[in-house]
Amino acid sequence: MQKCPKCFNIKRQNKAGKTEAGSQRYRCMYCGSKYTPERKHHGYDSQTRKQALRWYVDGMNLRRTARHLGVHHTTIMRWVKEYVRQLPKAPQPQKVKTAEMDELFTFIGQKKTKST
Repeated sequence: MQKCPKCFNIKRQNKAGKTEAGSQRYRCMYCGSKYTPERKHHGYDSQTRKQALRWYVDGMNLRRTARHLGVHHTTIMRWVKEYVRQLPKAPQPQKVKTAEMDELFTFIGQKKTKST
């Protein structure tokens, strides 16, 4: 028998239809609350996320990765952003005090326009 999560009563738990996902709903006749005892897992497993990140880092674009995995491309974009947030911050670049420049002008190939 099911146990009400609100009043913890075991008696008088009636079936009250199903959810859109197909899970059985129950109604407690003592407190009147409706609940689903065994919720279905939503989301994708970590293996799918790792594969998407690996393909994206290797150069495959978001939409192609999404097509191969059967996932929406914005979902993969969110996974990438979440992964980037977890990375350690890059150190700040040092300020340059002095710089030495060279006057070098190279030209490879031919000029496209003739001089006037």
